[in-house]
Amino acid sequence: MKNEIIVIELADLLENVLVLKTKGWRLSQICAAFRDGHYELSYSFADDETLDYETLRINCPINSVVPSISEFYSAADFYENEMKELFGVEVKMMKRDYHRRLYRIKAEMPFLPEEERAKVVRQPDTAIPGAIPEAMKGVSEVPKEDTE
Repeated sequence: MKNEIIVIELADLLENVLVLKTKGWRLSQICAAFRDGHYELSYSFADDETLDYETLRINCPINSVVPSISEFYSAADFYENEMKELFGVEVKMMKRDYHRRLYRIKAEMPFLPEEERAKVVRQPDTAIPGAIPEAMKGVSEVPKEDTE
């Protein structure tokens, strides 16, 4: 039984998550924190057979764009929406984006220090839930047969 924290680069997140998914590890939790002027994101996974536990830790600047892992782990949706709403983490390509309406709170980014909130560049919530982004059109669509 081991418990490891592995610091990785943001660009390596999806590759590392895919390796753990392929090994059959389950997503245990995702956590965001703000410290020393940057985000600290922790993605924890468990192997239920060996009871091993591994946390992928990412330190990234406040306006980083973080890719969603919800394509690999559907439970990530909740954690990613929480990071977005409470800390202002910009998570892209979530399967279910609640558009900062996960909690019924009036404060924007309440877990981010007040002096840091003005530094966050937020993308407008213009996406329509369930819509295919323009860049992804044709990538995963099934070709339509000629019905005539």
